[in-house]
Amino acid sequence: MAYDLTQPLVIGISSRALFDLEEENRIFEERGLNEYVQYQMDNENVILKRGVAFPLIRAFLRLNALSKERRLVEVIIMSRNSPDTSLRIFRSIAHYGLDISRAALTSGAPVSPYLKAFQTDLFLSAYPPDVQDAIDAGIAAGVLLTGSKPPATDHEIGQIRIAFDGDAVLFGAEAERIFRHDGIEAFQTHEREHANDPLSKGPFANFLMTLSNLQAMFPDREQAPIRTALVTSRSAPAHERAIKTLRYWHVRVDEAFFLGGVRKREILEQFGAHIFFDDQRVHTDPASEVAPSAIVPYRRGDEPDTQS
Repeated sequence: MAYDLTQPLVIGISSRALFDLEEENRIFEERGLNEYVQYQMDNENVILKRGVAFPLIRAFLRLNALSKERRLVEVIIMSRNSPDTSLRIFRSIAHYGLDISRAALTSGAPVSPYLKAFQTDLFLSAYPPDVQDAIDAGIAAGVLLTGSKPPATDHEIGQIRIAFDGDAVLFGAEAERIFRHDGIEAFQTHEREHANDPLSKGPFANFLMTLSNLQAMFPDREQAPIRTALVTSRSAPAHERAIKTLRYWHVRVDEAFFLGGVRKREILEQFGAHIFFDDQRVHTDPASEVAPSAIVPYRRGDEPDTQS
C-alpha cells in the first residue's frame, strides 16, 4: 500500500537551505556546472556544515517521537542537484542523524512541478525562481536568506517558534495594495469599515491551519511543541479585521504584535523565532540577523500597485 502523504505535515527543502552550500554555489556561479559537479564528487565524503534551516528542520523531525499512531512530519529534499552530486548531501543527512529518506533530484530542471505530487505544505529554498513557481502554484514558500545568518547554535529547539507577517503572507494582498496606492489613512479607513469582513487567504494561510491542527493534538497550549506569532505593521484600528479573520478561519496565533511601523527585528529576537516569513526585505534583512528569515514573493499578477 502506498504511503499517504496527505496525513503528515510535508516540508520540502532545498539542499542549500538545509546545509551551508554557499562556497559550492559560488563555484557554480563563477566556474560553471562542470566544475561544480566535479567539486561535489571530489568531496563526497566531506560532511557539509549545517545551514540556516538545519535547526528548524531537525526540530520538526523530532515531533515524530511525540506520536505513536503516525508520523507527524515528513521532510523531502527538493533539489536541482543531480543524483551524482546528491551523494554528499545524503551522507551529510546520515551523519547528522536526520530522518529524511525522500528526495526529488531534477538535474537543473525546476522542482516546482513535484511539490504538489509530494503534497508539500511548505517549501524552503534559497533559489527565488523555484519559490516563485511554488507561490504561483498555491504552495506556501519562502526564499531563505542564507547570506546573513544568526549566530550559530548547537542547542536543541524545545519549542518551535514560527512568526508570520500579516498582509500578503497570512492574508491576501488587497489591503496592502490600498496602503501602497492610497496611503495609510485610506488603508485605516478601509480596514475600519470592513472590520467584520474576513480577509482573503494569503499564501501561508493553509500552512498556519495545518500547524494549528498539529497544536490541537496537545491540550496544554503553553506546552505545545509549536508556538506561532503574528508580527505585523498593522496597528489599531486595523488590528480588528486581522483578529476576526483568524477567528473566522477557526485558528489562533499564540502571540500577536501590532507594531504600527516599529521595527520587527527586536520583537522577533524576544519571541525567539526559529523562522520568520515576510513579503518585504526591509523587514527580513534586519530580522535575519536574529532569526532565520524568508521572503515570500507575491503571486505573479498580484503585486501591489505602487503607482499613486
